[in-house]
Amino acid sequence: MSDRNYQVLFVCTGNSARSIIAEAILNRMGRGRFQAYSAGSTPKAEVHAQTLALLRQLKYPTDQARSKDWQEFAGPASPQLDFVFTLCDSAASEVCPVWPGQPMTAHWGIPDPSAVTGTDARIRAAFFDTYRILDRRLSIFTNLRLDGLERLTLQQRLRDIGDNT
Repeated sequence: MSDRNYQVLFVCTGNSARSIIAEAILNRMGRGRFQAYSAGSTPKAEVHAQTLALLRQLKYPTDQARSKDWQEFAGPASPQLDFVFTLCDSAASEVCPVWPGQPMTAHWGIPDPSAVTGTDARIRAAFFDTYRILDRRLSIFTNLRLDGLERLTLQQRLRDIGDNT
């Protein structure tokens, strides 16, 4: 397995729930092999309160969690991204910035838990479902032999993760 540290960006429209959760999971799960970031095309003013509550409940650090514009990752001083994953349909269909380094991209669409209404229990369940889906996808992703796959094969595997899990 490679000692390389891969830079990964998760993109959503608001960067207040799905992409923040994915960033937290990968930074923990990646064990120093991955550095995860998150951003939004139209970031919210703050991270969704239920996102923070869920992450705290699961013992993830939240002190660095903030909603960021994707332009923070498109400039020459930005991290050299290896992978960019869109997590919502609207972000996937938007014209993205040109990412430095030509990272591999894939769409891993997930329903927006912040759009769920109803009881507190129903809303908490939606956020936990988002966490569960992302945890499974990222477990598969982190177990890929990234340095041992041809680029087109890796690209297909990344797409398959979003399509089949």
